[in-house]
Amino acid sequence: MTFNELNLNKPLISALDDLGYINPTPIQEKAFPVIMSGKDVVAIAQTGTGKTFAYLLPMLRQLKYSEKKHPRILIVVPTRELVLQIVREIEKLTSYMNVRYQGVYGGTNINTQKQLVYDGLDILVATPGRLVDLALTGLLRLKDIQKLVIDEVDQMLSLGFRQQLISFLETLPAKRQNLMFSATMTEDVEKVIAKYFHEPFKIEIAAHGTPLDKIIQKGYHVPNFHTKVNLLEYLLNDVELSKVLVFVENKKLADRLFELLEKKIIDQVGVIHSSLSQNNRISALKNFHDGRKRVLIATDIIARGLDISDVTHVINFDTSRLPEDYIHRIGRTGRANKAGVAISFINEAEQEYQFEIENLMNKEIPIEPFPAAVQISKVYTEEEKPSIIDKNIKRINAIKIPIGQGAFHEKKEKNKKVNLGGPSVLDPKKGKSTRKDNSKRRR
Repeated sequence: MTFNELNLNKPLISALDDLGYINPTPIQEKAFPVIMSGKDVVAIAQTGTGKTFAYLLPMLRQLKYSEKKHPRILIVVPTRELVLQIVREIEKLTSYMNVRYQGVYGGTNINTQKQLVYDGLDILVATPGRLVDLALTGLLRLKDIQKLVIDEVDQMLSLGFRQQLISFLETLPAKRQNLMFSATMTEDVEKVIAKYFHEPFKIEIAAHGTPLDKIIQKGYHVPNFHTKVNLLEYLLNDVELSKVLVFVENKKLADRLFELLEKKIIDQVGVIHSSLSQNNRISALKNFHDGRKRVLIATDIIARGLDISDVTHVINFDTSRLPEDYIHRIGRTGRANKAGVAISFINEAEQEYQFEIENLMNKEIPIEPFPAAVQISKVYTEEEKPSIIDKNIKRINAIKIPIGQGAFHEKKEKNKKVNLGGPSVLDPKKGKSTRKDNSKRRR
């Protein structure tokens, strides 16, 4: 099938011709007639399959010119980066249309975004927190919303956006079309669907949790952080690793790895995580996208939904604790019918995560022999040093532990989670942000 065979109008066909797009992807082909029919839709498809165009094309096809000030289409996504990406996609498709659209997200001046909303919109793309903030000002009214898209709702829930999500869902018109597009489905997502969707039509392009066939997966068993750094540096000497995403567990490790790598691979490495300013995050993505930086170190903030073209390799410096996150990470490569490689560094404590990932995929990650040229470090970070309990119950940190003598986390340490901070949860009654943890408030 070609796009010309879909019920698209001339402006959309012209825009697709300019982009060089001829054939719709399976999710685009299957979703188009269902969305056009007005039914609620829940679509499960792997990353890199064209989910964004799958919901934009039918919605834009049905969008009629209006001078109403309040938006009629609302697209809600978990991160500011995804907001910017979807706005760019709308821009591409509406080059021959008169459509007003804007993206809003936290971390920027809300007064500027108030003015954008006041000027009038047809389509609003927003993160949950900023959406609720703007609605509370009274300037943004959601009474005219006809179509709601929730993209990557499972990540919104895992990031702590449950309250904001419920807040705006409760205020939307009862008569509307609901569309949900994601690569994974969880129990929490099923609850949202059951409460707010009306007899949704389900579209599933690939088996849940199955990675793209074009992605070559492999792993290395690596004892500790410093050995992982040595292995990463060794692998990056291969010129075939020309555009590499390196995923780490948290912001602290991202900064630590960046400081080490930028000294060894000068002007080739960037870093992105939620503590960076918006300008720095946009700059890091742009430099990587445009090829000015060969390596981008990232937390899972960009594993969901973002379309970064021509990523040759994804390296999981830390193995994902959640199997679904692993699927999203490796989905950054092997896109647009191109081959890709996903490499995982797995220490002993992370082997449990490896098994969970393999169970989800119903496929093993092949383990490669450890390269003889890579030095195995006997130095462990503070986080990696096991604690020894003496007869007086005093905890003593080991300074060095030789390889092969229990150099990893104790078994009981594996399931401990560290609160690394997270997004605020908005109290709709008070209009104030509160943290999910119980840390002391400043008086």
